[in-house]
Amino acid sequence: MRTRALVVGSVVLAVVAGFGAYLGSREFGHQLAIPRPRGCTVEADGRVVLNPEQMANAATIAAIGVRRKMPERAVVVALATAFQESKLENLAGGDRDSIGLFQQRPSQGWGTPEQLRDPRYATERFYASLKRVRGWEQMRVTDAAQRVQRSAHPEAYEKWADESAVLTRALLGQATGAVACTVARKPAMRGSVATAALTEGLTADWGKPPLAEVAELTGLAVRAADDQSGWRYAHWLVSHADEHGVKRVRFGALEWRADDGQWSRVKDATSADRLVVAEVFADV
Repeated sequence: MRTRALVVGSVVLAVVAGFGAYLGSREFGHQLAIPRPRGCTVEADGRVVLNPEQMANAATIAAIGVRRKMPERAVVVALATAFQESKLENLAGGDRDSIGLFQQRPSQGWGTPEQLRDPRYATERFYASLKRVRGWEQMRVTDAAQRVQRSAHPEAYEKWADESAVLTRALLGQATGAVACTVARKPAMRGSVATAALTEGLTADWGKPPLAEVAELTGLAVRAADDQSGWRYAHWLVSHADEHGVKRVRFGALEWRADDGQWSRVKDATSADRLVVAEVFADV
């Protein structure tokens, strides 16, 4: 009986404490810095959730595919391969001497360890190798990937085909407002440093983008040839927002903001100039 009373008393105390914590959070919640989960959601006839590093790497893989004039199918194959080999993360090591996004091996002639740690170099090498595979365009995703990777698990790439197709549709600009990321509250980069890094990354992935001047903008603007190109740039910028301190991305009638990580409509939107505008966090 005494044991039961102790248990009941403990439960009552827990309930009271929990209710007190609830009231405290209601009263003082505005003073508490509750960290937001960082991550990205991609929706384009399907849904994929990635962390910021994965999202940035996926956007780079897609952009380099476009710059190299590779077909959409090649981007799907590349993303599925990176999903399987590294979960889209730039790994410092792996099986034996495997390195990077695609787990390429210096001992097999893919490049030096330093080169293979560069996601852009690794991606370029993958596409170059895929292009040399005769008839890869008609192969299943896993068969095309296997002809490049020579994995001990040749069927493993196919399980990532659907996710890779969703990412490809979004990152190639076939959907609007399809990449939504929640970023860190305190960006690692700000102001002119962030702008310079963002411009450098954009150029490295896409080639020389058609930048435009926008008065009083701390960031950059890209002039898009058409809506699809505009959404390619816009989704790339949001994908790299966490690492480059991007505060706002706007294209056409939609705008993404870092404070809520979502796309929303803007009242004074105009699509006449087809500018993709990215604003970075200002210097403190």
